[in-house]
Amino acid sequence: MKRRYLLIGLVVVIIVGMLLLRSCGQSELETSLDSLQTEEISRGSLTASVGATGTVRANQAAVLTYQSSGIVDHVAVGLGDVVGQGEVLSELQQTSLPATVILAETDCVAAQRALDDLLESSQAQAVAQLALAEAQDALEDAEYLRTVRQEGYRASGDTLAAARANLVLAQEEVDLAQGAFERVENRPKDDPGRALALSNLIAARQRRDSIQRDLNWYTGHPSEVEQALLDANVALAEAQLADALRDWERVKDGPNPDDVAAAEARLAAAESTLKTARIEAPFTGTITYVDVKPGDQVSPGTVAFGLADLSRLLVDVEISEVDINRIEVDQPVHLNFDAVLDQIYSGEVTAIGLSGLVTQGVVSFNVTVELNDADGRIKPGMTAAVNIVVDQMEDVLLVPNRAVRVVDGERTVFVLEGQALKPVTIELGVSSDTYSQILDGELEEGDLIVLNPPTNMMFNGRPGFVGGG
Repeated sequence: MKRRYLLIGLVVVIIVGMLLLRSCGQSELETSLDSLQTEEISRGSLTASVGATGTVRANQAAVLTYQSSGIVDHVAVGLGDVVGQGEVLSELQQTSLPATVILAETDCVAAQRALDDLLESSQAQAVAQLALAEAQDALEDAEYLRTVRQEGYRASGDTLAAARANLVLAQEEVDLAQGAFERVENRPKDDPGRALALSNLIAARQRRDSIQRDLNWYTGHPSEVEQALLDANVALAEAQLADALRDWERVKDGPNPDDVAAAEARLAAAESTLKTARIEAPFTGTITYVDVKPGDQVSPGTVAFGLADLSRLLVDVEISEVDINRIEVDQPVHLNFDAVLDQIYSGEVTAIGLSGLVTQGVVSFNVTVELNDADGRIKPGMTAAVNIVVDQMEDVLLVPNRAVRVVDGERTVFVLEGQALKPVTIELGVSSDTYSQILDGELEEGDLIVLNPPTNMMFNGRPGFVGGG
């Protein structure tokens, strides 16, 4: 009897224990479900970006220094002034300048006058035209002279006939004079008749010999030396004509460009020397600092001003090689500044580096971003948090990134259905910092996604384990 009561009591205890255990398990499950954080699956826009940090810089900046020694005469600008390109910012006292700088003003005037004469005067054209005409005439004379000195070209037929006739007559005169002289030859040498006869004979011989020489020249040819001289004179005339023609070609349509360039170079050199007495703004910008005042003694290299073009502000950032191929020129950019906490600025990518930089084994590329809506609060040197928008999706199914886990190598989320959690394998597309696009998976808009699924609990009465990822 006692054994029977013991068995009945043991069965009762077991049944009561099972009921209590089940009640506790159910209570624990309900408690776990109550602690879950959930969010509904929804559709919306998704912005994917690549983040980096950089420093603001001006589009163009320069440190302006003096190029000559001297004493500062005046300073025309102050901190924050906007100046135009070429505007004089400061000048040195003329009496304190080196002699070369002072004399440069005279050189500048002379060079300008020479350039004006070259550009406006027609004298060079007239001189070149005259030289060309004279050279052509000289060549014609040299060629004619060489031609008429050749055998067969020295005299015409009439000239030769006349020369031969004149030679006959001249010989006859010699013969007559010889006879007359022979008749009085024996007279004393101081006899007037003898002297007259001898003088007539000598004159007749000279006329005959002159005519003979002319005839010989008419029928002869030049010697080697004469021919060489004739050829050399023609060659010289041809060379002079070629030089004159080149000079004319350079100036016939106006000033020779080479001469103009040389004159402009001389003027530029004089102006450059003269400009060392002052500082001019090389571009339009804002004066960022002034380190000089009137009366200061300066020397070449003394820093005077800082100038920056603040009309365009840029931020240079380094993007990892993992993300660089997602970056493109003209992509929109969002920028945050520690100095301006209440505003997000916009910009765009303007340049992408073509070669990577290796820093401590990490490869990155320089990317330049331009601010589109910078205001006076943004200044060069400030640190900017840059987010480059690489993708913009509209009306896509979104899942919070914090809800995604990796289970058995697959991305998984847990859907709350009543009092149970259902694991769903998904495929993700574009991601932002907080959400990702759902490309595939048994999820629908409105499903409750668990943001903090437990790592070990009961699902539909069966034990399950989910590994966090």
